[in-house]
Amino acid sequence: MTDVPLYAQLGFTDAEWGLLAGLPQSVLTAASAATPDSARKTRAEVAVGLDRISDARASASPLVAAAAAAAVGEAGDPELGEEPPVIEPADPAGYAADVLSRAAEATALLAAKASPADAETYKHWLVEIADEVVGAASTGGVLGIGGESVTESERSFRDDLAKILAS
Repeated sequence: MTDVPLYAQLGFTDAEWGLLAGLPQSVLTAASAATPDSARKTRAEVAVGLDRISDARASASPLVAAAAAAAVGEAGDPELGEEPPVIEPADPAGYAADVLSRAAEATALLAAKASPADAETYKHWLVEIADEVVGAASTGGVLGIGGESVTESERSFRDDLAKILAS
């Protein structure tokens, strides 16, 4: 007797599940990389994003809870003090474009295979991750005074993601 993976029970193939389980971390990375920051600010953004991903393991949505558990299993559990490496894409704009393309794929996949409630909860969760990350650390200013809490490039990524996921 073989155990059927949870993602298969939810109706997804291995490749489809890879997309859904990997997208939260990719959104976190793209949102963080939208504006170059100091290592300290980047770590703060990553920590906030990982907390948002980790917290979703308690979601009422089986899809979101399973995707969050898979993402935490891959990236590390902040509740256990595990700190994954900070990913800094060499081409942040190209990386963001790729993430937005994968978000569009996920939107179509969710429309075809997930319940409307699970699909909406998942998409809302991705926007929450981006929103938390872009607001986690101000950019510019001196000693934290006078900086922008959300830069134009961060706002643009978050808004583009929200538009894609709303379709």
